[in-house]
Amino acid sequence: MALVEATYRLTQDFPDAERFGLTAQMRRAAISIPSNIAEGAARRSTAEYLRYLSMARGSLAELDTQLQIATRLQFCATDAATHDLLNRTFSRLNALIRTLDDSRHLRDAGALYESPISNPESHAR
Repeated sequence: MALVEATYRLTQDFPDAERFGLTAQMRRAAISIPSNIAEGAARRSTAEYLRYLSMARGSLAELDTQLQIATRLQFCATDAATHDLLNRTFSRLNALIRTLDDSRHLRDAGALYESPISNPESHAR
């Protein structure tokens, strides 16, 4: 949500001619990130959640590109705090995707080891 707030603050001073262009696109991309995360979390399966997380990551990449464009067009100065927020969000989102993907593969593969608790006879001598 902090990234949405930062994006709105950053774009409020963009030229009026960009109100329906870059300003609107950046705001939509920023809003899409937490929205897709929330929608995916409400789904019934890990696969669906991962699909929505992937869409959130795509929106994050889109916002990053749009921020670079806005900076090159001199609509805003390079904002280290916003770039840091983008990078931290990428890292957290990638970590969540990796964790869910790894856990899904472990479940799909079945048990990788046999617990002595589930089969006490395997350790009886």
